Amino acid sequence: MYWLFWILAGWLAARPGDGPQDDPRGLKDYFQDYFLIGASIAPFETEGPVADLILHEFNTITAENAMKFGPIHPEENRFKWQGADRIAAFARLNNLKLRGHTLCWHNQTPSWLFINDEGRSVNKEVLLSRLKHHITEVVHRYQNEVYAWDVVNEAISDNPDEYLRITPWLTVCGEEYLAKAFQYAHEADPEALLFYNDYNTWHPEKRVKIIRMIRSLQAQGIPIDGIGIQGHWSIYGPDEAQLETAISEYEALGLLIHITELDVSVYPPESKRRDKLPDEPDAFTAQKQKMQQEQYDRIFRVLARHRNSIQSVTFWNVSDQRTWLDHFPVRGRKNYPLLFDTSLRRKPVYTKIIAGLIQEN
Repeated sequence: MYWLFWILAGWLAARPGDGPQDDPRGLKDYFQDYFLIGASIAPFETEGPVADLILHEFNTITAENAMKFGPIHPEENRFKWQGADRIAAFARLNNLKLRGHTLCWHNQTPSWLFINDEGRSVNKEVLLSRLKHHITEVVHRYQNEVYAWDVVNEAISDNPDEYLRITPWLTVCGEEYLAKAFQYAHEADPEALLFYNDYNTWHPEKRVKIIRMIRSLQAQGIPIDGIGIQGHWSIYGPDEAQLETAISEYEALGLLIHITELDVSVYPPESKRRDKLPDEPDAFTAQKQKMQQEQYDRIFRVLARHRNSIQSVTFWNVSDQRTWLDHFPVRGRKNYPLLFDTSLRRKPVYTKIIAGLIQEN
């Protein structure tokens, strides 16, 4: 087996810039015995060169924004289906698995949801009724197309002194809204897999709160099938031991695991928006490239070891050509967090991951 590894690894290393046209296999093929491999996409990426790359490399997709509450349900009596329909049609026509993202979140949520005709806050009954209507309409429309939904997104507080994030959902409905969201989604499509999705899931303090919430839902008999681990990580962390510990603890819950939003920023983690400083170059230096390769290699080694519980790994965006981390949280700053460059070519990090996979076997 080692001779095969060295031959293939050498062949891959000699071709770091190769694109799909040069290799009949894509990520989905290399990982076919491990888990689904996907990317989040926008409606306009269902055609052209990006679409070609998606079809070559991935076998599952997620709507980056088009299925979120605000974009799809901007007014109480109006749904805007065009973007989500386009992505669903792309998945259907090309036999791609489709994840739904997301049914209940505190961001990208229209203001009408939480106020009445007089501009005052609605009560619990009204808000839960509106949530049920939204979930029922959206899930019904994509029933038999979306196989898994991120039902509740980012409900856990990052504040070490708080359990649940303080949002209008919590303020008006209390903790009950969590259970109701899963209940409504299950009623709308009993066959769909239902996930709780969050970031910083490897942080010990936050992990304890996430596990507490999931165990509470399980104790109530609420239909929850999995945990979505957002992989918004960095070349500076988490390390292999931190990932290993987190995934093992989530496995103990008996749920499926999806890595839902994978990228590796080439900058230190930041959460607060700010302007770019004059002394901050955007250069994707050789040192940063090396650190990114090593970090992705560590990540996929851990994920591969947990293949029996990890069903899907989804990158958040397709290539460095367009990423949600561009200008966020630092305005004017370009990021390079993915496996394909701004010209849609494979980066050397792609080679590193595949060579590591072969060596692991």
